[in-house]
Parts: sequence; structure tokens; C-alpha cells
Amino acid sequence: MEGGVGVEGGGATLSDMYQRSKKLSIQIRDGLERLESSPSIVADAPPPELSFSIKRDIAQFQSLCVDMDRLCRSIASKGHRDLWKRKIEVAAEETDSLKKNLDSYLLRHQKRLMEAKERAELLERLNGDSSHVLRIFDDEAQAMQSARNSHVMVDEAYNTGVAILSKYAEQRDRLKRAQRKALDVLNTVGLSNSVLKLIERRHRLDKWIAYAGMVFTVVAMSVFWRWTH
Repeated sequence: MEGGVGVEGGGATLSDMYQRSKKLSIQIRDGLERLESSPSIVADAPPPELSFSIKRDIAQFQSLCVDMDRLCRSIASKGHRDLWKRKIEVAAEETDSLKKNLDSYLLRHQKRLMEAKERAELLERLNGDSSHVLRIFDDEAQAMQSARNSHVMVDEAYNTGVAILSKYAEQRDRLKRAQRKALDVLNTVGLSNSVLKLIERRHRLDKWIAYAGMVFTVVAMSVFWRWTH
């Protein structure tokens, strides 16, 4: 199959998956921009659902890269395969960059929450009138911590999936090599049998030629002896 023509299990081609990855990249970047441009005031901060959505899109982007890499290996043309391999490498590098940007934002936001909480605690000690603010900070901090924990779980699940797919790819390659060796052996055995049969036929032919030569020699000598006597 040529590059971009191969079919995945669900019917999507390599080109289709690549276009989906480009759309996901734009969607993730848009979400990160919304996070970065959001106000730093906790009460006006973006909901945790936005960071969850971005993490889900990044995980889907990573999964697409794995699927594209697996499908790329089945492209027969080396030129097309190398071209797609480079595209997939760039896409994988982009997912790593987007994931790092999200992690960096989550760390900065968590730091801002802790700093705001410390300021609120200081104000509470000064005037005892910021319990409501502290409660808001606690809820937001817990939500962000839950988001980070979910992010870690998604990463672990992704790494496990990549490892399993890599093992499957290695096993498939080993099976293909074993199949090729078996075919080579069968072809060699078939050739050897053909050669042996050819030698056997030639041996029988030579034997009959020798017998015919001996008969002809005896007849010729008999005729010559009768003619001379």
C-alpha cells in the first residue's frame, strides 16, 4: 500500500488520521491560550473542565501518533514510508511540546493558588474575615490537584498502551521474518528435489545410451566378421 492509502481497523486512512491530528493540535493550542489568558483571580479562573478537556485531547493526539506510526510501517514504498515517518515524528514532538505547556501551566496555577491561600490566611489572622475566600481557595486547589492526578493516570495508561503496541509490532516482525525463512527453506527443498529428479532422468538416459552403444558395437562387429569371412 502507498503512503496515506493504508486502512486502519476502523476504516480511517493514514491521511485521515493525520488530518485529525492537525485539528486536535489547533484545538489544544486554542485551549491552552484560553488557560493562559484567563484572569489570575481564583473566583474568575477557568473551570477545571477546560484543563480536563485539554488533557483528553492531548491523550487522543498521542494515541493517533501511535496508530499512525504502526500503520506507517506497512507502507510498501520506502519513499512514502520515510515521508510519513518524518511527518509522524514532527506530530509526536508537537504532542510532547503541548503536554509540557499544559504541565507548566498547571504548576504555575497551583503555585498561584498556594500563594493566594497564604495571603488569605495572613489576612484572616489580621482581621478574621476571609473564611469564605479560604474556602474558595481550598476547593480550587483540590480541583487542580485532582486534575494533576488524572493527568498522571492518563500518562501511565498511555505509556502502557504504547509498550503493548510496541510488543505487538515486534512480535509481528519476528513472525514475518520466520515466515520468510520458512518459505526460503521450502523453496530450497523444492529446487533440490527438482535437481535430483533431473539427475536421475539423465542417469537413466545415459544408461540406455550405453546399452544401445554396446548392442550396436556387437552387431557391427558381427556384420564385419561375416563380411570378411
